[in-house]
Amino acid sequence: MTAVSEALVGTVDGQKEPVAVKLGVWVSNTKTRRDKLTQEQLEALRELGMKWA
Repeated sequence: MTAVSEALVGTVDGQKEPVAVKLGVWVSNTKTRRDKLTQEQLEALRELGMKWA
């Protein structure tokens, strides 16, 4: 398992303005909700090296 620091912050387009997102929190939330992801989304995550996807 690869550890991801919650200190790493990226920016995504929000509905009105850019939103700061902590990478570690995003990975944790996405992993928790993986059963709600489409097959295309899971495949994209696998291509990025997310073995849990």
